[in-house]
Amino acid sequence: MMTKASHIVVNGSNPIHPTPTALSIPRPITMDTMDINASLNGRESSSYPEDLCPPDNFNMVSTWIYRSSFPKKKNFSFLKKLGLKSILTLILEDYPDQNVKFLKENDITLFQFGIAGNKEPFVQIPDDKICAALAVLLDKRNHPILIHCNKGKHRTGCLIGCLRKLQQWSHTSIFDEYRRFSHPKSRSMDQQFIELFDGREAWKVIDSKWIPDWKTLGHHAGV
Repeated sequence: MMTKASHIVVNGSNPIHPTPTALSIPRPITMDTMDINASLNGRESSSYPEDLCPPDNFNMVSTWIYRSSFPKKKNFSFLKKLGLKSILTLILEDYPDQNVKFLKENDITLFQFGIAGNKEPFVQIPDDKICAALAVLLDKRNHPILIHCNKGKHRTGCLIGCLRKLQQWSHTSIFDEYRRFSHPKSRSMDQQFIELFDGREAWKVIDSKWIPDWKTLGHHAGV
């Protein structure tokens, strides 16, 4: 299922697009993390603008791609600063009215691929939805894009783990990142799904004409 709204216009400010550090494994950004960073910089956490509050588990995945928990109203000002064109959600439920309003007001496209949590032994993540979601992520016309589920941990972690396979990450690095963001409860079935995921199926639905200019993707596209 894909729901579309459109693209974003940020008025009066420049979008925030940090450059990812090569070979570094992202760590979740929380309000606690921000408080620690403020203390290290000799400032109180209250010095951060109240209207710039990132969602829990927010972080940069790759250039123009972000991840987080479900965005709340208090996070909207922060998300505007990202200059998002798209949001990709993995929740099954209808998108809340206040979030739909935010998308419309900021001309953001919504892609929805509803996936149930991979709680063993009854539920499995559908490969076709992951492949379709990867096709959206790897289409630079949709960038900048934010990925989220409810907590930004398990379903989001599975999708990003499969993206990392297309980026030629090792399983060790993929699972390390998954566990960092799913803490304190990692799911063995999620990690098994990532390990067994066949990236060749994803490349069948990815339009290589629009993939990002990432060196780890270029020579593997279409394999």
